[in-house]
Amino acid sequence: MKALLRYQTALLLRSQRWLPPLLLYGVITGIGTQSGQPLLDSLGFSAGAILPVSAWLVRVCATGEPPAARAITQAAAGPGRVQLACTITAFSASLVLGAAGTLAVAAISSPYTDDHTQPVAVGPAVAAGLLALLACALLGTAVGTLCNPPVLRRPGWPIPVTALAALLVLVASGSPANAAVSGLVRGSHTGAVHPPILPLALTAAVCAAATALGCRLAARR
Repeated sequence: MKALLRYQTALLLRSQRWLPPLLLYGVITGIGTQSGQPLLDSLGFSAGAILPVSAWLVRVCATGEPPAARAITQAAAGPGRVQLACTITAFSASLVLGAAGTLAVAAISSPYTDDHTQPVAVGPAVAAGLLALLACALLGTAVGTLCNPPVLRRPGWPIPVTALAALLVLVASGSPANAAVSGLVRGSHTGAVHPPILPLALTAAVCAAATALGCRLAARR
């Protein structure tokens, strides 16, 4: 598996197809966060922005090889293992990008409530922001897995379905990603920091199930 992960990481970096997701994350974060804004609000926005980016990175990794090269890789390592390596690579890339964004946002934000009257503990706030980031990255990875090959194979469908699904799971009231982000935003009203433990557990379970399905279908097809 280590060799597969190194191979998939090299493919991702050399293809430069990671650049559009990076730009998307930078644009969304740059528009939604500014210097001096409340810390928890900015952390919530930054965490939510990684969800569509992580879904996009899954597609980048899932379609990064030409069909002939992918067939050779699957013959050598097994389709399920190749699919798992793609998913882990995309998830890891989204985590690195999101963590860098979260720390940058924390550095420029104001550690106070949204009315700037009560202080917010920076350490717990950043920790909660990283947990929310992890929850959103997990759910975005699940969306990317379910909306791209080998689960969704029809040409023309994966890109719009991925974009729509990522938007829906981010704004839907029952979504754990929405709960993680909303928890940070609500905390900005009072200064209380609520780590999104339950949303994180739910997104981890969803991502694990989606990854298992993707690996199983890859082995069958």
